[in-house]
Amino acid sequence: MTGFADETYIDVSSGKGGDGCVSFRREKYVPRGGPDGGDGGRGGDVIFVVRENLKTLMHLRNRRVYRAENGRPGMGRRKHGRNGNDAVIEVPPGTLIKNAETGEILKDLTELDESWAALKGGDGGNGNWHYKSSVKQTPRYAQPGAPAVEVRYHIELNVIADAGLVGFPNAGKSSLLKKITNADPKIGAYAFTTKIPNLGVMNLGYGHAVIADIPGIIEGASQGAGLGIKFLKHISRTSVLVFMIDLVDENYLDAFDLLLDELEEFSPVLAGKKRIVIGTKLDLEGAEDNLKELKAKLSGEDIIGISTFSHVGMDEFNKKIAGLINRKNAD
Repeated sequence: MTGFADETYIDVSSGKGGDGCVSFRREKYVPRGGPDGGDGGRGGDVIFVVRENLKTLMHLRNRRVYRAENGRPGMGRRKHGRNGNDAVIEVPPGTLIKNAETGEILKDLTELDESWAALKGGDGGNGNWHYKSSVKQTPRYAQPGAPAVEVRYHIELNVIADAGLVGFPNAGKSSLLKKITNADPKIGAYAFTTKIPNLGVMNLGYGHAVIADIPGIIEGASQGAGLGIKFLKHISRTSVLVFMIDLVDENYLDAFDLLLDELEEFSPVLAGKKRIVIGTKLDLEGAEDNLKELKAKLSGEDIIGISTFSHVGMDEFNKKIAGLINRKNAD
């Protein structure tokens, strides 16, 4: 995934209602025809729709203004003006829509094909035939259409995934994602290779699961250090967390506690999600001994050692993660 965009602002406007028409019948042999001005059409609505094929908000950054079409004015012979076309804004699952001025959350769009009519178009005005009465046979007034509504929205994306891979930089998250899904993330032997969330689809046999590789967490991330809160929010919607510990890193024994502290600082709910602990790079020298020490220290955690290079432990991991996701879907 390239060009990941998880936040933007857009200006939107509903359509103005069409004006009612002032008109009188003009027909042969009808010298004093009555009023026959038609009503104006409704202005178009602004509608958000969730689309599965969208993964980022980049398309909204490329187009910042969305305007629904105005309703057309009424015409003679009581002809109704045409309604304005809606402005349809497509967004990915996990899109949060806020009022840009107040910060109020207006809608959280999470379901595929879900739609939300954010702004209603203005009603069309009444034509002059509505105002004919016994005392006013030739009304020369028609109602103007209702005005458009203009709003600025703050749009945020929180990635929706079944499981999120969390760990310090260079813990092997991208390598694991590539191994178990169809994703092709950037991989390198240096910290912060992943600078944007990557998503992959894992085949569970009975179905599929979306796995998210979140950019590496560092100490202080919950207060905004490094990539900070910008990407911690992306694991807020995941149901299962995969804690990844580099078994050959000098801080491998403390990594889990540090990661959990950052998540608890950011959100106690997030830290309480179902989880599994993975010790990575098991093929490297000293990793197996370190895995034993890690299991001894974290005796209450479910820990698996893996190597994406030699495939050691991968079958066990696949079964574990599939089981956790399956239980999540059953809950």
